[in-house]
Amino acid sequence: MTPLEQLRAGKLAGSRRLNLSCGLTEFPPEIFGLADTLEILDLSCNALTSLPDDLPRLHKLRILFCSDNRFTRLPEVLGQCPQLGMLGFKANQIRGVPAAALPSSLRWLILTDNRIEALPPELGACAQLQKLMLAGNRLQSLPQEMAACGRLELLRIAANRFE
Repeated sequence: MTPLEQLRAGKLAGSRRLNLSCGLTEFPPEIFGLADTLEILDLSCNALTSLPDDLPRLHKLRILFCSDNRFTRLPEVLGQCPQLGMLGFKANQIRGVPAAALPSSLRWLILTDNRIEALPPELGACAQLQKLMLAGNRLQSLPQEMAACGRLELLRIAANRFE
């Protein structure tokens, strides 16, 4: 039985972690049945292009991985998830990073191997940011406001278009 089948059968009740890498094209609504316990959600290696507007119902969600999907923008709904501290959207087709998509509790942001040309200045308001992975994009500069990210420990910017 696959994890998706287990989820749909109610066999994953109370789970704190869920990994669904099974060719999904839509966010399974059954995930909301784990709203009171789910902390780590890995939706990598699917064909997702969006997340539901009611994602904040997963009020304990701390870590979300959506690498190797088909996102073209970082979903704005992420900014409404109060506990979300780690985001991984590696190897998508992301061109846009809206300021509204940045949760205030953000500590790790992984956007490696996308098509990002610019970052919003509001990234500098992410006071908890420790790790920022931006290698393999189309960046020519970083926002000056990032100087306010006093906790930043690791910044990866190789394979971009910096002069």
